Amino acid sequence: MALHYVCRHCQSQVGTLDQERLATTNLGFDVLTNAERQNMISFMSNGDLEIKTICEECQEALDQSPHYHEQQTFLQ
Repeated sequence: MALHYVCRHCQSQVGTLDQERLATTNLGFDVLTNAERQNMISFMSNGDLEIKTICEECQEALDQSPHYHEQQTFLQ
């Protein structure tokens, strides 16, 4: 099983953890609410997980333009 971290805004690949056994408690998934888990974690058809995160570039854009948080998407 692999975990693929993908930016929720620009869809860029942020990183991948590829290991046979991963403890979700070590990844912090246990502190998420059910709604947060449903929003952030998706099962892929091959059994891997896709985790929605925010890449550095999008985080910088959000930091520089806080009104972007009000929008569903801010990329053009």
